Amino acid sequence: MELWFTEKYSSGWGISLKITRGVYSGRSRYQKIDILETLDFGKILIIDGATMLTEKDEFAYHEMLIHVPFFTHPNPKRILIIGGGDGGAVREICRHSCVESIDLVEIDKQVIELCQKYFPSVAYALKDEKVNILIEDGIEYLKNCPEGRYDVIIVDSTDPIGPAVGLFQKEFYESCFNALKSDGILNVQSGSPYFQEELIEKVFYAMQEVFPIARTYLAGTPTYGGMWSFTLGSKLHDPIKGAQRRDEEVLNNLKYYNEGIHTGAFQLPNYLLKRLGLD
Repeated sequence: MELWFTEKYSSGWGISLKITRGVYSGRSRYQKIDILETLDFGKILIIDGATMLTEKDEFAYHEMLIHVPFFTHPNPKRILIIGGGDGGAVREICRHSCVESIDLVEIDKQVIELCQKYFPSVAYALKDEKVNILIEDGIEYLKNCPEGRYDVIIVDSTDPIGPAVGLFQKEFYESCFNALKSDGILNVQSGSPYFQEELIEKVFYAMQEVFPIARTYLAGTPTYGGMWSFTLGSKLHDPIKGAQRRDEEVLNNLKYYNEGIHTGAFQLPNYLLKRLGLD
């Protein structure tokens, strides 16, 4: 008997992965968490029925989430991550020697513990001495955050369901704006360009109302339906101008991101340009 996990992106389309064994299944205080071993994509992390990462292609998502804003900023030192309990964002940030501190605010401690146990290649950097892990609500944390504290804020959240709903609101982006320094950057994952166009539009226009510079870009991620979007808000530095600094040690160890992809990722298809009022 064959076992398959299917995630539906619409009523008529989804992605299926052949399962070789179940690794973990349980429910935390906030959400249902499953870890499965697949034939082609290694172990996968599933939260509330949605795939968060696979061992095979998580690098594409995490590299593009992090290195686009980090090479846009000339000197990112103090960093905040909201979500990101799997540790992939932390791993990529720790590649940058200019970074001095990383505050990770994750609401669900169990996500961190499970990823450290079952996804060590993703989560190992969570033990880095630069990382300060705070188990609390990211929305409340930012409401009480001192002004101008961070150079870069990364929002590595689940889809806008459950505890993540508030992370996609204009009010939350305003809190992020206040917590950033005068040349700070906010970057968020903003959904599928094929199945969540309304979400991308909502995030982009909200970001545009808050930040002087708002940009949406794409990256190839097979597990997420082919492509995924990110929306960046910046007080000063425009990411479409390309990388503002070079770090060969970082660039030589990446699988997806490079300087050409940095600029090319902002070239959006016509239907998204129209949707975002950029045509």
